[in-house]
Amino acid sequence: MKLYLYIILSSIILLGCKKTTNDTDGEIAYLGGEIINPNNRYIILSKAESVVDTIDLDGRNRFMYKVKNLEEGLYTFKHGGEFQMILLEPNDSILIRLNTLDFDESLVYTGIGAKKNNYFINDFLENEKIERDIYQYCQLSANDYNNKIDSLKSVKTSKLAAFQDKYETSDLFNKIAETNNKYTYYFSKEVYPLWHYTNNKFDIYKTLPEGFYDYRNEINYNDEFLKDNFIYNTFLKSNFNNLALQKHFEHSNSGDLFKRMSLCYHLDRLNLIDSLVVNNKIKDDLLYHFTVSYIARSNNYDNNEAVLSSYLSKSNNDKGKEMMTRFTNSLNNLKVGSQLPDVTIVNYNNSELDINSIIEKPTVISFWSHTFYNHFKKSHYKINSLKKKYPEVNFIVINIDDYGLEKSKKSLQNNRFSSNNEYYFKNPEKSIEVLAIHPMTKAMIIDKDKKIVNSNTNMFSIKFEEQLLGLINR
Repeated sequence: MKLYLYIILSSIILLGCKKTTNDTDGEIAYLGGEIINPNNRYIILSKAESVVDTIDLDGRNRFMYKVKNLEEGLYTFKHGGEFQMILLEPNDSILIRLNTLDFDESLVYTGIGAKKNNYFINDFLENEKIERDIYQYCQLSANDYNNKIDSLKSVKTSKLAAFQDKYETSDLFNKIAETNNKYTYYFSKEVYPLWHYTNNKFDIYKTLPEGFYDYRNEINYNDEFLKDNFIYNTFLKSNFNNLALQKHFEHSNSGDLFKRMSLCYHLDRLNLIDSLVVNNKIKDDLLYHFTVSYIARSNNYDNNEAVLSSYLSKSNNDKGKEMMTRFTNSLNNLKVGSQLPDVTIVNYNNSELDINSIIEKPTVISFWSHTFYNHFKKSHYKINSLKKKYPEVNFIVINIDDYGLEKSKKSLQNNRFSSNNEYYFKNPEKSIEVLAIHPMTKAMIIDKDKKIVNSNTNMFSIKFEEQLLGLINR
C-alpha cells in the first residue's frame, strides 16, 4: 500500500514539474518525502555551508520542495541533528523516506535521480561496516592487511562498474563515486599503524610493504571540489594522525611507545595541518576537529591551554576560535574539587530543579540525545547494569535536546526505560556549554559533597568501574 501511494506521489511531482517550471527558475530539481518519527517540524537543505531553505513538514510529516536555480552537486539535508548527503542534478524529482530512529539505515529514495542516491547511501552503509570491521583487520600482519584491503577495493570497484553498465550515469556522479572509492581505500591504508593493537607503533612502520604509502604523492590537501566530501575529510583526519605520529617519532623522548594524549604529538599534528593546507575551509575544519577532540578528552589544563594557543594562532575562523575558547574555559571551570555549576534541570513531572539539589550521595551524571540514538539505548542498558552492581551510587541521566518533555519521555517509554532520575535541561544550549558536553559519551563523577571528582570520563571505559570504586571509598 505504501509503495502504491509513493507511485502516485511520484507521478504528482513529475506532473507538477511540467506545469510550474518557467525560465526565471533556471535549472530546477524537486525534493520531497516523508519523515517517520520526526524530531521537529522541518528539514534544512544546504549546499556546502550555505542554507538553501528550511522546509516545513505538513500534518502527515511530509514535505515537497522545488529547488530553483539549481547548482548541481552534493547537498545536505538535516533533520533533528542528523544529516545525509544527496546528489541533485537538473530535472531530478526525488522522494526520500526515513525513520529518525534508524536514520541512515532506513533511508530510501524513489523518483527521478533516486538510483544514484540509493547507490550512495548503500555505499555509505557499506563503508560504515568496513570501518567497524577494519579494527579486526588491523590485527593482521602488514602484508595480509594489505591484501585484505586490496580485495575490498576490488569489490567496490566492480560494484561501481556494474552500476555504470546497468544505468546511464553522469560525469558528476562518476567523479564523486570514483573519488569516494579512492579515498575509502586510502583511509584504510592510513589507519593501520594507529589501530594496530601493539603500542610499539614505530616497529609497525618497519613491517609495511614497499610502496604502501606511494599514493600520498597524489594527494591534494586543498581540493576545492572535495572540501565538503565526508569521505575525503575522514581520510584527511586519518592521514594527519599518521603523519603526525611519524613526525612525533623524529623527536620524541618516549622511545618507540606512543601515548595518544601526548601534547607534543597533538602540537605536531596542528603544525602539519598549518604547513600543508591552505584552503581555509579544509584547514579550519581540521584544526577545529583535532583541537576540540584533544581538549575534550584531556584533564591537563596546562596542556589544554597550549593546544588552544596553537589553534588560535593558526585558524582563520573567528566563530570557531570564539567557540573553542569558551569550551576550554568551561572545562577549566570543571576542575577536580570544584563545585558542580548550577544548571536547571526538569524532571518528567515537569518540575524544575537545580542539579545540585538532587545530589546527596556519590553520583554519576551522563547525557543522551536523539541524534545519537544507539548511544541512548546502549548507555541506558549500561546504567541499569551499573545500578545493580553499585547501589551506593546515584545515576542521573539528562537529555540534552531542545524537544521538550513529551519527545524524550516517549523515547524512554518505547524502550521500557524508567523515568526515575531522568531529566532534561531547561536551557539546553547554555547548559551544554557550562558543562562542556562533548563528546556524547562524556560522564561526570560527583562526590556526596557536590564536588567534581572527574568531569570527563566514559562509562564504557575499562577504567570506569575502578573510578566508581574509588568514589565509593572516598
